[in-house]
Amino acid sequence: MAAARRANPITPDTLRFLSRLGRNNRREWFAAHRTEYETLVRDPLRVLVEEMDVRLAGFAPEIVGDPRRSVFRIHRDVRFSKDKSPYKTNAACWFFHQDAGRQVGREGEGGSAGFYLHLEPGACFLGGGIWMPPRGALAAIREALADDHRPFERIVQAPAVRRRFGGLEAEARLVRMPRGYRDDHPAAPWLKYQSFTLGRALTDRQATGSRLPALLAKDYEALTPLVRWLNRAIGLEPATRRRP
Repeated sequence: MAAARRANPITPDTLRFLSRLGRNNRREWFAAHRTEYETLVRDPLRVLVEEMDVRLAGFAPEIVGDPRRSVFRIHRDVRFSKDKSPYKTNAACWFFHQDAGRQVGREGEGGSAGFYLHLEPGACFLGGGIWMPPRGALAAIREALADDHRPFERIVQAPAVRRRFGGLEAEARLVRMPRGYRDDHPAAPWLKYQSFTLGRALTDRQATGSRLPALLAKDYEALTPLVRWLNRAIGLEPATRRRP
C-alpha cells in the first residue's frame, strides 16, 4: 500500500515569521520568539523533509532527506562578514546522496549533488546539483567533463530542462580556463563552471500551497539526471531501491 501523502506543512505563517525576523534580527528578540521559530519554521520544515524523503524513494532512492541533517541551521556564520546580524532570514533544506559524508547540508561543506529548497519571503526557489563543490569533487567533475562532456551537455541543454529551469547558474564562473586545460578544449564552456546547479523561482503562494510536495517531486525528478551525472563523476552511484 502506498504511503499516505501529507499536506504541505509550510504555511504563510512560516514566511511571516521570517519577515518579522528580518525586522528584528537580534539575539534578544529571537530568544523571546524561539518557540515560534520552532513551531512555524523548523518543525514544519522537518516534516516536509520527511515527506520528500518518502517521495524521493520512488524516483531517486539514493537521495535522502533527514529531518535533522537536511535542515540548515538558522544561525549565520559572522566570523568573516561585516554584517553581524546573528540569524538568517530564510530557511532551507538539502536532500543528499546516502553515501555522502555526515556533514552534508551544513554550510561550507558538501559531499554530493542533491536537491535544495529555499524559503524566503518574495525569494523562494528550488534547485538541484552541487554548489561550489570542494576542490576534490570539482576536480573529479572537470575530469569527467574533459573525458566526455556530451552526456552532461545533453542533460543541461535538453529543451524541456531549459524551458523549466533555464541554464546553469553562472555564479562564480571563471573568465579563463582552469589550470591544466587548453583554451580550445571541446568542453571549455563547462570547464569554467565552479558550481553546477539548475533551479527556478517559486512564488510565496506556491511555497505555502498544498501542492508544494508534489511540485517539488516533479521538479526534483526532472533534475535527477543532472544530479546523477554529477554524483557519478565524484564516485557516488545511483540506486534502484532504498537500503533496508
